[in-house]
Amino acid sequence: MTVGTNSSPGAAKAAGAPVLATVPQLAAPAARVPVQQPQGAPAPPSQARSAPEDADGHGEYAALGIDPDDLPDGLVIADATGRVICFNSAAARITALVAGEALGLGIERALPLEDLEGRRWWALTDPYGGLATRRGQPERNLLLPGGREVLVSARYVRTHPKGPVRRLVITLRGTEARRRTERSHAELIATVAHELRSPLTSVKGFTATLLAKWERFTDDQKRLMLETVDADANRVTRLIAELLDISRIDSGRLEVRRQPVDISTAVGRHVQALTANGQAPERFLVSVSRPLPDLWADPDKIDQILGNLLENAVRHGEGTVTIDVTPTSFANAAGKTEKGTAVTVTDEGPGIPEESMKRVFTRFWRGSKRGGTGLGLYIVKGIVEAHGGTITVGRGPGGGAEFRFILPVGAPAYLTQ
Repeated sequence: MTVGTNSSPGAAKAAGAPVLATVPQLAAPAARVPVQQPQGAPAPPSQARSAPEDADGHGEYAALGIDPDDLPDGLVIADATGRVICFNSAAARITALVAGEALGLGIERALPLEDLEGRRWWALTDPYGGLATRRGQPERNLLLPGGREVLVSARYVRTHPKGPVRRLVITLRGTEARRRTERSHAELIATVAHELRSPLTSVKGFTATLLAKWERFTDDQKRLMLETVDADANRVTRLIAELLDISRIDSGRLEVRRQPVDISTAVGRHVQALTANGQAPERFLVSVSRPLPDLWADPDKIDQILGNLLENAVRHGEGTVTIDVTPTSFANAAGKTEKGTAVTVTDEGPGIPEESMKRVFTRFWRGSKRGGTGLGLYIVKGIVEAHGGTITVGRGPGGGAEFRFILPVGAPAYLTQ
């Protein structure tokens, strides 16, 4: 980060603003311009030091314990005359400009920004000559020479309300994170559109056929069509529920309604449902190590976790599906050891390639082409973490996929006090 000043006492007086006692100076002395004081004015203690002392961390930022180079966003500060006095390393990286060359320049030359319509942004906003009631500019997309896009916001620091601007503080952010979010949203919309098209087409086709030719079909044919419509409607309902879960997880609004849960009973219920739907009972092996600690969790969310993991094991795996339920201890987010319950679901299929394991819990990841939205494991991870637990993926003893999640006891505070 390079810091300096080019403001003179005369210019500051002309602007009606007092000369500041300190200017942030944290870089090499060669990149700074020394601060000048009016003749006869006593220097405050913080400024009475030599320039090399200030470069060692003294000044406005050092007094706050902040180094501008430690900030994740770009920071550019101009003085009362519009000269750049701070240009941190993040700003240099984002703008691809040389920090040392920007110091001392007018803000319009250091950051020749234009809006998306090609208009000069500084001329439009006029921070020093515009309305004195303004406090800054909200973040917006602007362009640097060469078409480089940056997110820019500005803050006008005034000596007093409606007074002249004594500091212009600009923050800069790259657009990569926003573009990744936009791409993710576009992928989500495309996936939803694709997944909805098939069942809705089926529902529309069967209902239109039944309405037009009801008398021509036998009762068995009508029943088959209505069962197909019902299954497709359930598929649409499930997709909408997944979208709502993703929205709550991403916004941090996923609610967990804790109550006592018997995890072994929940596992047995899901295995019975799968066997009732045609899976061979001998394909499942359930092992429960007792005694298990009490578990306070959201029973509906636990069913969602178990249903997704077991369905994945049945659909994408092969051989025996083993479910182990054991007591365990683990380090929580605060680093303290906590009791919990571990559930491991293992199959004997081909497993997940090593290079794909880091992407298993991301959106749209699919282990095979056997259907699915690729959202289930992302939701499972969000639910487990909302309970304060952890989930991992690995390779089982038989070479298949192994998913293991741990849930803490999660008892209400009034039971633990």
